[in-house]
Amino acid sequence: MAGHIPPEFIDQLLARTDIVELIGSRLQLRKAGREFQARCPFHDEKTPSFSVSPEKQFYHCFGCGAHGTAIGFLMEYDHLPFREAVEELAERAGLEIPSDGAPIQAAPDHGPLYRLMEDAAVYYRRQLREHPEAQRAVEYLKGRGLTGEIAARFGLGYAPARGNPVLTQFGRDAAACARLQTVGLVSEQDGRQYDKFRDRVLFPIRDRRGRVIGFGGRLLGDGKPKYLNSPETPIFHKGRELYGLHEAQQANRTFEALIVVEGYLDVIALAQFGITNAVATLGTATTPEHLNQLFKLAPDIVFCFDGDRAGRAAAWKALETALPLATGHQAIRFLFLSEGDDPDTLVRREGAEGFRSRLERAQPLSDFLFEHLSESMDTTTMDGRARFAGKLQPYIDRLPKGLYRDLLAKRLADFTGAPVQTLKPANARRHQPKARLTQPTRPSLVAQAIALLLDRPDLAPQALTISDDWRRSTHRGIDVLAQLLDMLSRSPELTKARLLERWREHPHFGYLQRLSVDPFLHDMSAEGAAAELTGAIERLSDEVREHEWRQLLNKRSPSEWTPEERARLIRLDWSIRESEPD
Repeated sequence: MAGHIPPEFIDQLLARTDIVELIGSRLQLRKAGREFQARCPFHDEKTPSFSVSPEKQFYHCFGCGAHGTAIGFLMEYDHLPFREAVEELAERAGLEIPSDGAPIQAAPDHGPLYRLMEDAAVYYRRQLREHPEAQRAVEYLKGRGLTGEIAARFGLGYAPARGNPVLTQFGRDAAACARLQTVGLVSEQDGRQYDKFRDRVLFPIRDRRGRVIGFGGRLLGDGKPKYLNSPETPIFHKGRELYGLHEAQQANRTFEALIVVEGYLDVIALAQFGITNAVATLGTATTPEHLNQLFKLAPDIVFCFDGDRAGRAAAWKALETALPLATGHQAIRFLFLSEGDDPDTLVRREGAEGFRSRLERAQPLSDFLFEHLSESMDTTTMDGRARFAGKLQPYIDRLPKGLYRDLLAKRLADFTGAPVQTLKPANARRHQPKARLTQPTRPSLVAQAIALLLDRPDLAPQALTISDDWRRSTHRGIDVLAQLLDMLSRSPELTKARLLERWREHPHFGYLQRLSVDPFLHDMSAEGAAAELTGAIERLSDEVREHEWRQLLNKRSPSEWTPEERARLIRLDWSIRESEPD
């Protein structure tokens, strides 16, 4: 299990990362004053509103509101979880991620295994071009209708039929041989090691970051198995990975839909015809981990299977896996092809438009659920409908509570003509959303001070010279303001990006990020920001002092108040009335 990443390392990582260089490697940036601009990658626009600040090491889109640090950009743009985004930046910066959680061991360094797999992929590609016996592999690929361009795009290779060339090439010593066996390139039997892949066309399997983590091999001659995948290894887990996902993300910045097919060649053939949003499971049924990945990337998931018994069985397993995750927020659909057809043969016969037309007619999860369970059941009779309801209800109960489940229950009720229990307790209270910070048109004094410090950490020294009576305030967020100023007092060199990353684990991190780009900050000069910050903190201190003075005054009888105290109280009341909105 990966250990916790120390905040000091995140600071160092962001200090060594140039966000302009990082984003510029993915977008076409142009200089605009002190900042850089581009068309936003997170929404469609004609006029650039995406801004990158080298000073703050921060990006912000004035169109859709997307914003964040270099880590946040990789998480959004490359669809990476936090740790993988950190790992990506650490590799770029030449840093090794430490761990500060003593009871938790840091993740092992798999760098040598990734490098070995990449070297092997290069070797197999070269064999496809140069090996004397590779012509059989070339003829096979041509016979499947693949072009040299598409084969190169997916990095296809060839494993020679004779000898142990991979073991010879990469197994120079015992440690190297052990690594070959660890990543599944070499197998062992009766104490003898040998190449795992022989006489096969090889399909490199890449993770979302583009690293080769395994191979799939299609046998060219007679024998079994026809398809052979890498075994489970420290860097390859079949239940988590999807073939073609990296290539699909390279071809598409966003997805309207993702198509799940059964084989490598289905993915490649569809890509050759311009359908670049297909992925395949790796010889295993669809898992919850697969679905969670897919749901994060696309609003519409289409499972495309053969229409034979095996294909429908695979589709039913996918449906059963999807039920606990199906909220209705994302479409889950099923496309069944005619027996003898697969996506590869179909797209070659009907073309891309024909295939897309079929996709539009894919069956929704609810229709497939009703149809599958009603097979070989007479639902025209009352008894048949009752049996059908009893069979279907447990599947509806597996759906997450919410509108989608209620709608399916209503559909069942309409179909059977009888009310159906939806498992909602009669006295159940409506779900109350968790309390969260809300942002008014102009933030409160505390929120203004926090926003100014997040946006311009260099203003902290001025704030620290003001009386700290404000620290005794009971206003919401005062603890965050205090922690911010204390943090900047200890580390005055923090940039906006580094400061924000310190708060990623905070429950209101999303709100703090939005606050750091609040509209009231726009077009504010450095002098104006400094005046706003000191003004906000001074007013907070004034409020505390006045509140405490009133409390002391209220402990005495009004007859004991001095004329000066009465006059001061009247002035305070008038100032409060004048500041209140009509």
